[in-house]
Amino acid sequence: MNELDVLIELARHQPKNIQNASQTMLADLQQRGLVKDDLTLTEAGYAYLEPYRVKRAVLIAAGFGSRMVPLTYTTPKPLIKVHGRRIIETLLDALLAAGIEEIIICRGYLKETFDVLKDKYPMIQFVENPDYASCNNISSIYYCRDYLSQAYILESDLFLYNPDLIRPYEYRTNYISKPVEKTDDWCFDVKGDIIQSVSIGGEHCEQMYGISYWQADDAQKLAEDLKNVFESEDGKNLYWDEVALKVHPEHYTLAVRRVQEGDIIEIDTYDELKAIDHSYQ
Repeated sequence: MNELDVLIELARHQPKNIQNASQTMLADLQQRGLVKDDLTLTEAGYAYLEPYRVKRAVLIAAGFGSRMVPLTYTTPKPLIKVHGRRIIETLLDALLAAGIEEIIICRGYLKETFDVLKDKYPMIQFVENPDYASCNNISSIYYCRDYLSQAYILESDLFLYNPDLIRPYEYRTNYISKPVEKTDDWCFDVKGDIIQSVSIGGEHCEQMYGISYWQADDAQKLAEDLKNVFESEDGKNLYWDEVALKVHPEHYTLAVRRVQEGDIIEIDTYDELKAIDHSYQ
């Protein structure tokens, strides 16, 4: 845990999350006038964090969700309710709790159904993806490429049980991940906390979740790479993450930010939904 991690947690009034911080580091932060004796931030502490404030969030919500039929015949997957709450609302509420109010939702399939969110979340903006049916999700980020700087990019079908995963400040580009012994899902091979490679399925790896943050310089490179890859012959078939993780990994240094079991639930199929919410049985 470095000093920025400590300051971010204290800014969120979460001193329990800094138990791994050294007393030497805390004493240094106090001596520099950034942290008070009661482990709250001073005005100087908040000013120190301000360059790292998350500016916006882009939510990918354009796809059909074929593995969730029959529900997705009439309702896009992000709008499906789990225990009475829409999946996408767990993300929106967490973003607002972190003070992130510039929220862009990229929609496509049954796009008008997302208008219902405007009643509760009037600040959201919609970007239309006209290619959602013929291209992979790279198309959604292609159409949102002007909004990626200091932004979270989130898949909208993640049910977020721990809203504290969304933070008001981030200091480097990172992907949410969870250490696992084995997975059949997308996963990272990491060295320390830096991503070395990505694959589908692995052992003693980091399972990838569809939440990432992009600092300004990486976002600029990503926007350029996205445009070039998407407009290439085979680029439209890719997942957007593959642009940085597979096509041009040399352009980026990507870290992982680790979460705990149960912080995020990926509900991939109708059977998994029924197992979590018995009202669908």
